[in-house]
Order: sequence, then C-alpha cells, then structure tokens
Amino acid sequence: MATGGISRTFCQQHHLQRLFQDHYRRPSFVQWKDTSSLVTGDPERITVTNPANGKELCTVDTASSEEVEWAVSHAQTIFDSGIWSKASSLHRASVLSQLADSLQRRIPDMARIDTLQTGRPIREMTAQMTRLPEWLSYYAALLRTNQGFVAPTQGKLLNYIQRVPLGVVAQITPFNHPLFIAIKKIAPALAAGNSVIVKPSELTPISLLEFANLTQEAGLPDGVLTILPGYGHTTGKQLATHSLVRKVDITAGTQTGRALGAIVGSNLSAFTAELGGKAPILIFDDADVVSAVNGVAFAAFVASGQTCISGTRIIIQENIYESFMAKFLKKVESITQGMGDPMNERCSMGSIISPHHLNRIEDMVTRRQSGTVLAGGKRMLGKSLLDHFDFSQGSFYPPTVISDVDISDELWQEEIFGPVVVVKKFSTESEGVRLANASRYGLGAGVWTQDLSRAHRVAADIDAGLVWVNTYHRNDPSSPWGGMKESGIGRENGVEALEAYSQSKSIIVNVASADMSRQTDDWFSGEQKRYG
Repeated sequence: MATGGISRTFCQQHHLQRLFQDHYRRPSFVQWKDTSSLVTGDPERITVTNPANGKELCTVDTASSEEVEWAVSHAQTIFDSGIWSKASSLHRASVLSQLADSLQRRIPDMARIDTLQTGRPIREMTAQMTRLPEWLSYYAALLRTNQGFVAPTQGKLLNYIQRVPLGVVAQITPFNHPLFIAIKKIAPALAAGNSVIVKPSELTPISLLEFANLTQEAGLPDGVLTILPGYGHTTGKQLATHSLVRKVDITAGTQTGRALGAIVGSNLSAFTAELGGKAPILIFDDADVVSAVNGVAFAAFVASGQTCISGTRIIIQENIYESFMAKFLKKVESITQGMGDPMNERCSMGSIISPHHLNRIEDMVTRRQSGTVLAGGKRMLGKSLLDHFDFSQGSFYPPTVISDVDISDELWQEEIFGPVVVVKKFSTESEGVRLANASRYGLGAGVWTQDLSRAHRVAADIDAGLVWVNTYHRNDPSSPWGGMKESGIGRENGVEALEAYSQSKSIIVNVASADMSRQTDDWFSGEQKRYG
C-alpha cells in the first residue's frame, strides 16, 4: 500500500512538471512569418511563481515594443485578408465548436495549471474549468441561430442590417481567473470575426498560452488570436494606444480602467471595462439562515476573495443578526481549518496571488479606523491542520470578519481583493438599501429573503449591474455581466457582448423598376419629390 501511494505521488508530480515548459519563448505567442527585419535581442523574461509555496514554475518571454507593433500590424493584415473576418457565420461557428471540444479534453491539465499559478484550490479550478467550453459553444450557437434585421422604410426600398467585425481588438485580462475571464472575452470577439490580441496578467499567463496552442487543431487561422505576455504599463499601454486597435476590453481595477479609458477614447475606439467592486449582501429577517450562511461564505471566500464580484459588505437585519453571525463564524472557522495545499482535493481556500497583494490586504486591515476583528485578521504562518502544509512558504490570509466598521472607513468603501468581509446590522428595508448603495461601486449584490415581493423590490432599488436573490455568483454565457457607477462600462456575455464586438452596417437597395425610379428620383426636375 505504501509503495503504491508513493508511486502515484511520483506520477502526479511528474505529470505536473510536464504541464509546463521550462521556458515559453516568442514562437509560443507569435507565429512569425518573417523575422529578418526584427531586431530582437535578449527578451525581458517574466518568472511565473506558485504563490502557495513561492517556487518558480517557469519563465516567459515578454513582448518587446517592436514585437507588439509587429503583432498588431500582422493582426490587421490577417483581418484585411478576410480569412476569418469574412468567413461565413457557419464556418466560424464550426471552428468555435471544435475549439470547445479541444478545450474540454484539456480541462484536467488546465485546472492544474491555474491552481499552480494562482494558488487557488484544485477543486475550485476544476469546477470553473468544466464551464469554460460553454462560452465557446454558446457563441457558436448564436452564430448559427442569430437572425438578421430588415428596417421598415418608405417607398420601394429594402434596408437590411448586417453586423460586421470591428477589426483588431485588444483584451487585457487579470490574474484571478486567468483562463475563465480570457475565454469570456475571446469567444464573442472571435465569433464576431475580429483579429484578437490578448495580454494576460504577468502573474498568470500560462493557461492562456496553452489554450492558444489548441486553436490550430480547431481550425482557427494563424494570426487571428495572438497572446502577448508582458506588463500592463508597457505591453498593455502600447496595445491600448495603438491606432489600429478598434476596441479594448479589460478587467482591472477602477484606477486602471480610468487611465486606459482616456487613452482608448482619444483613438475613438470602443471600450469595455469590468472594474472594481464592493458588493453588498442584504440578509433579511425571514431568510433561511443556513442557506444565507452558505451563500455568503461562497460569495466572500471563493478565490480567496480575489474577485471583483466578491461579497464583502454583509448587511444583516437586526432580528436575525445573532443567529446568522453564530453560524457564519462557525463556517469561517471550518474554512480556515480546511485550508492547506491547494493541490489537495479537500483544500477549502487557497492563497493570495503574491506577497505584494498579501501585504496590501494586511495593511488595509491594520490601518482601519473602526471595527472589531471577529475572525482572522493576520497572515497565516504555521502548519495546516488539514495536511500540515507550511503556510509560511506562501502568501496565505485567513477568512476575516470585521464588525461595526463605519461606512466612511476604507474597509467599507474600497476594494480589498482578499478574504475580508465587514458586517453591519440594519433595521428597516430602506436602511438596508441605503447601506447597500453606500459605495461608489455597483458591480454585484446579493439579497436573501423568502418574501417574493421584497426580493423584486430590493433588487430593483440596489445600484448594481448584477443582483442575485437567495444565491450568489451564478454565471452563464447567456447572462449579461457588468457594472454600474464606477464598476465599469459595457457588458460581457450574451448577445450584448457579441454586438459589442461588431458594428452595424445598413445597406439600402432600391427595388423599384427603372421606369418608377425615373419618375420618383429626379430631384432636380422641379416637381415635388420625396426627400430622403
């Protein structure tokens, strides 16, 4: 038995090592046709690290300024060739369906890769990865079923509307859902017929580079999808400022969104931005307490709280406050005790993405001006109760609950991007809604109540682009996703995303006979004619 266990462990470790190249070189993100004119030199390299143990996973060549310029120009050439931009909707749908199948076969490997580069639990990443092919399949289905539009016109005219691609589009994706958020953006962009360039987070580029390797076997022409690893202030900025880039789509913090939005706007290019959040969750007296506790725990602590949609402001009606908090704190304790090696299938919550981000979380909690820490509040340094994993080797922070934080405090107002929630009582429905809206953000929100009328009423009154009732963080490729106020511009998912990656083209055809056209269309004959 012992020998068999050692053998399985060795095989698993050997397989994980084979998931990564020692070094990702230029050809992995640009299919060069002619490099003779490029002065490349030694590239700057990104070291990708496992945040759970601080160990190096591999290195990645960043794209130089010259290579970014070449990639954009090449993407425009591919677009102009029409090999993808003018391919039939049925052909594009077929390729996306094949790409979904290819991704489906690689789900176990992709889950392991994202666990290693994000520190998120393997159970979490496997569950997320199983959903990804749905986005590719959904947009393939939209292409097959989407119907055109004929506008009503006066006279003998046929006015039909086409949706045509924008051209070269750039996408800048974050570290927290490396492949998931990328696929959410890539699928509609490809479906619309664009040439797509993606700059992944420098912290987590590997799964997207691996995904790009699947596109050729699925039939996507070379140069239609390009991955450019690099840093936001160099590669990302160069893409956003490029005059050939007709749309920029980012998931980032609000400050970054403002800066890039100003740049993109100066080029009169389209802009979609899913930005920061500080999601409130309202729990009313009549809520099912157990369901609410489970839902809030998921909302707050999945991905170690490193999501823009994370439920971080828990607002509880006074008559249920004590019973909710007693059960919630027990749930928090069980999550903390279940933390360990993210590769352990039983691990409840993983690490923070980097020491820098860990320090930021710790600093925000330490410098708060109000509130009492009820659970957590300090970085984890000891050994795991689950599997004796050494937390001190990585960037771990426990689920943290802080009560009685003033609404003017930084912890109430600013996105912390970590497993930290603030809890507050409310009395009346109007007070609860007021507290929920006491934020400059408006991405998501949750409501727990058994009162159907109240559920609809409160959901309508909360200023957020997404409101879940008696559940949280449900996502589907058909459901629009985006924020209000300072949480962003535009929407991901659904028909809206496909249309945002295309533009309408109105074609008006005179179907009148030549004789009729002579009678009606000579404006300068002196007789009264139809104008316009």
